[in-house]
Amino acid sequence: MRPGVALLGLLIGWTVVGVLAATGWLPLWAWLAFGALLCALAVLDGWRLRRQPSPQARRHLPPVAPLVNEWKVGLQLRSAARRAQRIDVHDLHPGEWPVRGMPRQLRLAPGREIELDYAVSPSGRGQFVFAGCQVRLHSPWRLWTQRRVVGESTTIRVYPNFAPLAEMAGLSVEVASRSVGARLQRRRGDGTEFQELREYRIGDSLRKIDWKATARIGRPISREYRDERNQQVVLLLDGGRRMLAQDDRLSHFDHVLNASLALAYIALRQGDAVGMLACSGEDMRWLPPQQGSGGMDMLLGAGYDLQAQPVATDYVSAASKLQLHQRRRAFVVLITNVRDEDDAELRMAVSMLSRRHLVLVVSLRETALDRAAIDVGDTLESALRSASAMQYLTEREAMHEKLRREGTAVLDVTCNELSGRLIERYLAAKRDGRL
Repeated sequence: MRPGVALLGLLIGWTVVGVLAATGWLPLWAWLAFGALLCALAVLDGWRLRRQPSPQARRHLPPVAPLVNEWKVGLQLRSAARRAQRIDVHDLHPGEWPVRGMPRQLRLAPGREIELDYAVSPSGRGQFVFAGCQVRLHSPWRLWTQRRVVGESTTIRVYPNFAPLAEMAGLSVEVASRSVGARLQRRRGDGTEFQELREYRIGDSLRKIDWKATARIGRPISREYRDERNQQVVLLLDGGRRMLAQDDRLSHFDHVLNASLALAYIALRQGDAVGMLACSGEDMRWLPPQQGSGGMDMLLGAGYDLQAQPVATDYVSAASKLQLHQRRRAFVVLITNVRDEDDAELRMAVSMLSRRHLVLVVSLRETALDRAAIDVGDTLESALRSASAMQYLTEREAMHEKLRREGTAVLDVTCNELSGRLIERYLAAKRDGRL
């Protein structure tokens, strides 16, 4: 228990009476009587506070949540006391998370419930604990306060942002792809797998006409084809120090995971299998390609606690591990941040993968460098910064050109463009039959 503001005020008053008694303005017995009365009141009020039952608290929180800017947490408080209680409430959310709407001051009527909510902004992915709810009770005469922790602790897993996937659930693949920024070139009948029979349309090739069906029905019938299914996509994710760079509130690695989920969702809808090899320091996490909804659950469950590490990425080691595990030809998407010092090692790794797989190298561009390159400014310092950024970007583009000349597809994109451009390239590769 801690003294309340009222008790502190009374103690100050008792001190003033003592000074007056010491200077002869008041008799000594007045100071002693004041002290005895104050002591009796404090003991009685403290005893009454300790006898107060704690309110009951329940937290409404899902077991998993996406890494978004803000989401709501619900609290339900119920009084177990016979009299109204004035309490201060603070939910014990993870300490590094920004919070809005806490603490609160409430008045709980006897036997009544109060429901409230507040907003939190998760600072990252992983597993976090809400360690109960802290309440501060006030004694009836406001002489004391007491802090108690009520309710149960709650564990929550913060996953990459899967909220956009829920919005795409009722959409076709084409509409869902466009919703994340993919610019698609739709061509009819370019696939290699038979889908259905339909009536002949002007412009259909004669080789698409099904002559048996035409003779049976009595009018021209064409075959409709779709992109081949049961192919495999493997996401090769760089979890090294360069992925610690930030755009907006998220790190590049978080942006990569969000975009990977969007690509995986579209690929799984297309009937393909999706796997992942994430290289985060010494942790190389391999998830074999899997089809259906189980593939998305696997990616979410295995990747939610992956974090980028402040270490260099070993591209050759990652490529060797992927070659060892992935024997079947696949569309391998290597997402990293290419720099000129990676020249020999990255090209060796890509060459190793390209012998068996179709490889796409995605190089994330930092928007801060783009801004620095165009912001020449009026000072020598800003001019030097702009020149350095331009030189860096030029050397980076030269590295991209080396990869392209060797036959490797390269995407140079910002984090905001990543999801749409990835899906574009995947669907184009499917449409062209390159897998």
